[in-house]
Amino acid sequence: MREILGRRRRLLSQRSDGGPELIDAALTFATEWQWPVLPGVTADPEGRSRCGCPDPECSVPGAHPFDPGLLAATTDARMVRWWWANRPTAPIVLATGGKAPCAVSLPALAASRALVALDRQGMRLGPVVASPTRWAILVRPYSMEQLGELLYAKDFVPGSLRFHGEGGYIALPPSETGQGEIRWERAPLPGSASPWVPDVEAVVDAVVDVLTRTGVSAPEL
Repeated sequence: MREILGRRRRLLSQRSDGGPELIDAALTFATEWQWPVLPGVTADPEGRSRCGCPDPECSVPGAHPFDPGLLAATTDARMVRWWWANRPTAPIVLATGGKAPCAVSLPALAASRALVALDRQGMRLGPVVASPTRWAILVRPYSMEQLGELLYAKDFVPGSLRFHGEGGYIALPPSETGQGEIRWERAPLPGSASPWVPDVEAVVDAVVDVLTRTGVSAPEL
């Protein structure tokens, strides 16, 4: 039976057109969970599938930092309030790594099938962030050396997997990007403490095993 998660889950999960929902969610991430965030590029109002950045071929429209840059990500409440007061529709971008969670992402169809298989195995997962094209499983921070050793030990790693570590980023709910709504596929439990996330080794081992064993594949998007 699913737990009823209450007001905060509704707050962090609901679709938003800007305003208090985005500010409140950004403040929760930054001040309660100590996740460094910053505003992403708002999608081009002339074409929602296009990005507001100068790159006409942007592969993640509206879901990446531009001005300010990624290094500006912060947990400071005053800065977060100022940003979203001035840019109320800006997506919330998490700077992954350091003391913040990292992520392992894969195409949405493969991810949905993999999560079903992992649930059957009893694999414990933390929050999962979903966009229309990719889902990201949040994991504990890892170093590039740690990730390199993990991948080197594998006979095969699907090319569709992406790793969001130090120097990376992902968009967080309830952002709206050029690719569509960012939502929680698995929402964090409510509370003041930062949500629990698994080790990257456990997630990569389980996901690679499921994708290989079940024959689930996906384009390298």
